[in-house]
Amino acid sequence: MKYKNEMTMIVKSLSENESFVRSSVAAFCLPLNPTIDEITEIKTAVSEAVTNCVVHAYPNTVGDIVIKVKITEKDVKISVSDRGVGIDNLEKAIEPFFTTKPEEDRSGMGFTVIESFMDSFKLERNKGAGVTVHMTKHIGEKNIQMVGEENAWAR
Repeated sequence: MKYKNEMTMIVKSLSENESFVRSSVAAFCLPLNPTIDEITEIKTAVSEAVTNCVVHAYPNTVGDIVIKVKITEKDVKISVSDRGVGIDNLEKAIEPFFTTKPEEDRSGMGFTVIESFMDSFKLERNKGAGVTVHMTKHIGEKNIQMVGEENAWAR
């Protein structure tokens, strides 16, 4: 697959970097002309992935979070990766309301939010340490469908 553009950024697992990453990824996607809903969904999914790294991957320490974004004509492919403590049970981790930090009032909905806002979602263990969240968003498909429906009413 040929990409129109791609970027990689590395930030420290500090909570203040979550908003920077979210905004940077959103700005990088703008050439695809996403709707406000699409860009909001991308920003929310990226926020959840980065927050998971900050809260869970590096407890009591600071590490690197690697964000890669690739765009094609209609797709945004995003990966958020850490080299932290990892996740023991990936299947359990993606269940709604599952959290390893209930004492911190965590809702356990991060992966559920990502999965609901993105068109594809995959969670994988990294070799050595950590986890990578892979997600893809198709841009413009809802717009095309809506235009077709409007044209049907005009007939």
